[in-house]
Amino acid sequence: MRAFYNGRLTLPQAEALGEVLAAETEQQRRLAILGAESGLARRYEEWRQMLLYARGELEALIDFSEDQHFDEAPAELMASTAKQISELERLISIHIQNASRGELLRNGISIALLGAPNAGKSSLLNRIVGREAAIVSAEAGTTRDIVDVSIDINGWLCRIGDMAGLRRGLTTSSGTSAREEVGLVEKEGIRRARERALQSDVVLVVMAIEPGPEGTPFVSINQELTEAVHECRTAGKKIIFVLTKGDVVGDDESLRRHVPHLTRFLDSEFAYTSGSSAGADAPTFVISCLEHAHIGPSSDPGNIQAFLHGLTSAFRDLTASSTGSTSHLAATPHDQSYWSASLSITHRQKRHLEQCLNHLRDFLAQSSPTSSIHNDYHDELIDDGEIDIVTAAEHLRYAASCLAKITGRGEGGDVEDVLGVVFEK
Repeated sequence: MRAFYNGRLTLPQAEALGEVLAAETEQQRRLAILGAESGLARRYEEWRQMLLYARGELEALIDFSEDQHFDEAPAELMASTAKQISELERLISIHIQNASRGELLRNGISIALLGAPNAGKSSLLNRIVGREAAIVSAEAGTTRDIVDVSIDINGWLCRIGDMAGLRRGLTTSSGTSAREEVGLVEKEGIRRARERALQSDVVLVVMAIEPGPEGTPFVSINQELTEAVHECRTAGKKIIFVLTKGDVVGDDESLRRHVPHLTRFLDSEFAYTSGSSAGADAPTFVISCLEHAHIGPSSDPGNIQAFLHGLTSAFRDLTASSTGSTSHLAATPHDQSYWSASLSITHRQKRHLEQCLNHLRDFLAQSSPTSSIHNDYHDELIDDGEIDIVTAAEHLRYAASCLAKITGRGEGGDVEDVLGVVFEK
């Protein structure tokens, strides 16, 4: 607190220091260290100064346009300012997008285990967390409610949800078959499972490999699961196929022989749900949850570690920072570290950036940059007051104020900065 008041720490740096102390995983620690560097605070201040200068130019136009000679015509000045604000609007939009990705690192990646009853979801959860977190039974429908477990997977904080198996009661002439009867409690569990999957960042579609009549393994997929996967794809969720009970295939030699067939089958079964090949965006892993499985290397029985490595790759894709095209507002637009720093934007900073973005868009709407801004008619609109420069300048003031709130700087010094630009003009 004392360092902040003495100007040795900016408010974003102080926030990052608290996150360093509270970090539980390696990725959280790295994210906090990114925020502790002064780059973001300097970036916010550069944006604020740009807005103050633009606002000063507009206010000079308001106060002295009738009795002073300006280098630019009013319409040209508005067009030039709108171009700068448009670039800043794009840049802040990318930072907000990256902030959302950074929240996955900070708050944890949500993972849903989706599959039919007895597909091996609970067994997979237990193998991942290394303890009996969920009840495993041969009886279908053992898991009714959602079992959430938090775990550190290779440095990423994850929240894994084991859920009720997806199935429907088979309707016959006499009603629902006793063998497939789904009670009210299980129906509610299935509803919650599909809802939780749609709220997750990663959906593990768990399916059990079953032995075929001629030794050819196959995977059974019910309609409820197909529909749920379609919903998740439509919502843009990251899908990963996990084939459990890989030990029924035999040894690694048999596994290598049958996996392409199983992958093609999944590709054909789920392709129509998204209109594209399932294998193109949904990797497939074959595992066994048995402690002494005969598949996988001796150092990784059951291919569990290989599966976790693939899961980590998915995490990297989800949390990779977006980049923007070349802009004079960014000194190093192609430097990945410039964009990686935006992952450390906190929820408070993101909220102010969103408010700033709204004010910038209000300004752009007010200045009508899409119109023919260089013609005589547009000059007349400005002269006649149809384009309200006073209101446009206020939008810039509000936007700069939002950036000032991020760094902890009030508006006290803004008045002198704006007056300096006004009298310079």
